[in-house]
Amino acid sequence: MEIKAIRMFDGGFMNQPFAFGGEEGKEAFDEQIIYRSSLQNFLIDTGDEVILVDTGFKAGFPAPAKKLGAPLYMGELIADYKSAFEALGYKPEQVTRILITHKHPDHTDAIAFFPNAKVFISPEDADAMKLPEGGNVVRAAYNDSYKNFPRAEKVIDGLWFIEAKGHTKGNSIIILECDGLFYMFHGDVTYCDAALKANKLSIVFEDKAAARVTLDRVREFIQQNPTVYLSTHCPEGYENLEMKRVMKL
Repeated sequence: MEIKAIRMFDGGFMNQPFAFGGEEGKEAFDEQIIYRSSLQNFLIDTGDEVILVDTGFKAGFPAPAKKLGAPLYMGELIADYKSAFEALGYKPEQVTRILITHKHPDHTDAIAFFPNAKVFISPEDADAMKLPEGGNVVRAAYNDSYKNFPRAEKVIDGLWFIEAKGHTKGNSIIILECDGLFYMFHGDVTYCDAALKANKLSIVFEDKAAARVTLDRVREFIQQNPTVYLSTHCPEGYENLEMKRVMKL
């Protein structure tokens, strides 16, 4: 079993109102306090399958320029998603499944590059994206529970697709059990690890109350299980993976 980061941007920043202001409001925080930012998604190679967690932007995405006072700057472009994926030594036709944390384009824009992959996504976000019924699109049924998460679905042994509403109405997280650790691919539950540690909601797009429930469950899970927290929007996402660094709260 291997987990790899598909890295697209690095060397960016976000300010504290963006990173921490989802619940209390941006005005409660200091815009001069900044945290590192990046953009990466992830790949799971089971030996039998190649599974993606989210897919990033297509080539040519007009990334915002670096600007003083900007709430979020993703950083300098390393590679577009398809190039970064192929640089890891894989071909698009090898991908068997894509697990989508939520509908936003930095997590979904490159789905079309993988014609053989089953796309697992929440019903709410599938509808919001106007994805077709059936075919390669699998709407999560959440017929199981997992640890302290009441609605979940097993993808394969040790890999779980979990309802985690808030950032979007159909937000999900993915947890992989491997060698005694729990790898949590959380999408945008927080935009940086500092927000998780401070118990602050990052910017929420659709359901603030549900986002608070999700963050509480995520923190409870991490406190009870040795978890490697794999963020999309900060360098700790790939650093935690490289070091198998267990999150401490």
